Amino acid sequence: MESLILHEYAQSGNCYKIRLTAAHLGLSLERREYDTMKRETRTADFLANVNANGRIPVLQIGDRFLPESNAASFFLADGSRLIPADRYDRANMLRWMFFEQYNHEPNIATMRFWIAFVGENRLDDVQRMQIPGKRVAGRAALALMDDHLKDRRFFVGDGLTLADIVLYAYTHVAPEGGFDLSPYPHVAAWLDRVAEQPGHVAMDA
Repeated sequence: MESLILHEYAQSGNCYKIRLTAAHLGLSLERREYDTMKRETRTADFLANVNANGRIPVLQIGDRFLPESNAASFFLADGSRLIPADRYDRANMLRWMFFEQYNHEPNIATMRFWIAFVGENRLDDVQRMQIPGKRVAGRAALALMDDHLKDRRFFVGDGLTLADIVLYAYTHVAPEGGFDLSPYPHVAAWLDRVAEQPGHVAMDA
């Protein structure tokens, strides 16, 4: 495989997904850190040469640049045990990856960023108005996950897939955004199972 460089902010769950995928596959990544609080991904150089959308993570593959965390994770995992061989299971894995980006991440990850990184007292009026709705939607996502996991060890099939990796990234730090995980015992047990998998690395590794 060509050289792999991850343009990232280490505390981002989206960036962590890619590192965690690589760790499970034994792949080496060169890491380049950007401070998003200092708008280092909005410089003219970054926009021209890394990602015109001004966001991280970006996985650099040789001289090609692949933004979007789930797409980058899929690139790394394509053809591996993290992607089911069965056609239905593979589509079901994608279903949960889409759920993560549409229902889970916009609420749970956003609340973590606002509370733990920006600070609630520094939010603008529009952001403050969104907090109740994001809490409701975040809890609904966790409840759906908990119900799905009540008789399953992993989200798809019998083993770890990309669905578990992308959902783990922000779920395990959801309390940093004010989400209490105690009402979701099946989610809590699943988090422990994922962390116990060979090759697992912590977000701060």
